[in-house]
Amino acid sequence: QLQLVESGGGLVQPGGSLRLSCAVSGFSLDYYVIVWFRQAPGKEREGVLCSHNNDGTTYYADSVKGRFTISRDNAKNTVYLQMNNLKPEDTGVYYCARNGGCSSRPEFMDYWGKGTLVTVST
Repeated sequence: QLQLVESGGGLVQPGGSLRLSCAVSGFSLDYYVIVWFRQAPGKEREGVLCSHNNDGTTYYADSVKGRFTISRDNAKNTVYLQMNNLKPEDTGVYYCARNGGCSSRPEFMDYWGKGTLVTVST
């Protein structure tokens, strides 16, 4: 069964760090990219960054450059999103999604996880 399952969200203070995981099953990461999206309350879902299947990264949100990094462990079928120096504006539900190529357009993704909530607050 094809699945993407996010985990690792939670409440963190500004300046703190979290590592999100996207565990996939039913397909190989060798052939697909994983895109991380986020949706803040009352806002549209936005692309954050994309993990290429050749270990490259494409950033879609300028605000996370220098703070967020992505990595993948194909053997564990897991993609990680390391988020450092978190800010209140990073608050939202974070989703991972699958596609054949990188894109920031949610409508182009073919499978989604259910999301994990990240709250950055004092």
